[in-house]
Amino acid sequence: MAEDVRDSAGEIRPESMGRVAVASFIGTTIEFFDFYAYGLAAALVLNKAFFPELDPVTGTLAAFSTYAVAFVSRPLGAALFGHFGDRVGRKTILIVSLLLMGGSTFLVGLLPGYASWGIAAPVVLVVLRFIQGIGLGGEWGGAALLATEHAPPGKRGFYAMFPQLGPAVGFILANLSFLGARLAMPQDQFVAWGWRIPFIASAVLILIGLYIRVRIAETPVFRRALARQEAASTVNRVPLLRLFRAQPGALLLGAGVMMIQYTLFYTSTTYLLSYGTRILGIGEITMLVIVLLAVVVLGLATAASSILSDRVGRRRLLVISAAVAIGWALLIFPLVDSGNLFLVWLALAGCLCLMGLSFGPMGAFLPELFPTRYRYSGAALSYSLGGVLGGALPPIIAVQLQANLGSWSIGIYIAIVAVISLGSVLALPETREVDLDAEVADEKFR
Repeated sequence: MAEDVRDSAGEIRPESMGRVAVASFIGTTIEFFDFYAYGLAAALVLNKAFFPELDPVTGTLAAFSTYAVAFVSRPLGAALFGHFGDRVGRKTILIVSLLLMGGSTFLVGLLPGYASWGIAAPVVLVVLRFIQGIGLGGEWGGAALLATEHAPPGKRGFYAMFPQLGPAVGFILANLSFLGARLAMPQDQFVAWGWRIPFIASAVLILIGLYIRVRIAETPVFRRALARQEAASTVNRVPLLRLFRAQPGALLLGAGVMMIQYTLFYTSTTYLLSYGTRILGIGEITMLVIVLLAVVVLGLATAASSILSDRVGRRRLLVISAAVAIGWALLIFPLVDSGNLFLVWLALAGCLCLMGLSFGPMGAFLPELFPTRYRYSGAALSYSLGGVLGGALPPIIAVQLQANLGSWSIGIYIAIVAVISLGSVLALPETREVDLDAEVADEKFR
């Protein structure tokens, strides 16, 4: 196993932090590539490949429902991987989550469609999607802790930026892979088999990520906590129970903060991709390019807010982004429904800019809410519960709202979610100066 490279004062050297940054970044990039590839497929082709006997609206709803299954299983993955991550360490669990997520994604690319397997095809698809969610439920929390628990004082926001960039880069790679496959063949071939290429090709990324992660060391914060437990002859048997007893409020409020970030992202990149092609009649290639350009804004905003959070604090950025999102939500569909391609891009870019401004600080904010003995469980579960409410439901609710009330009602729904997130962050304190080695959480974090 790799060991930390330290100087005479016992501090981690910069080259070691470079390895940490790469290890935390590559894992979330790969995991989110897998996750978003499925989202793109759900928006473009899964209704035809696995639900061909349903009408277009119902088929799209069914495809998004299989997409939502992974969000439901993510809290289970967060609880499972969080338990072992808090007991045996961050590194080992991150390797397992990578293999679990990657293996299920690869198998989606090989899964026969409805024409070959009948009803068994969508059933197996749901099972694989469920496994994907379990893997991702354990991935983000571990990657965020890998960065924050290695980071030197005053730079936790900066190093937490690297796992937070994974979603933007992973989505760009997934989008480019789908765009390349779509450009390389006629639409009927893309629907028949071309959509499978990104899923199968993801195996290469998994091998790269596995190589990098086995070479990184366990976090120093966790090793110090483990040494304290051993010295006191105590064992952290059920971290999740400690979390529920000590900080249920922080757990739920952290999930509430995450809701608007998920809602903005998945409304923009998943639902609006389907809406633009199916309702507005914009070409698939054009919509993929529009979404791709908008996600670039997400990456830039995430990097800027992560770095800025070390200077002005996490909470201030979260409050500003949630407050602005309330107003922006009401502008999204007037812009999109104009049919003007620039305004469509502006609507998506605005959503993803606000998502990035709030998502960047979360890589440090959620881990800082919880003490080491159950930090993996707390951060991962807050993140995943926010995903159930903010990521799984919006595409499904949006389809129903648009069909029954019109697109304006989707904007109202997003604004309500933003209000919930704003209230949640206002109920939480600033975390920038928290001591990660503290054995219990401060009373104000409960």
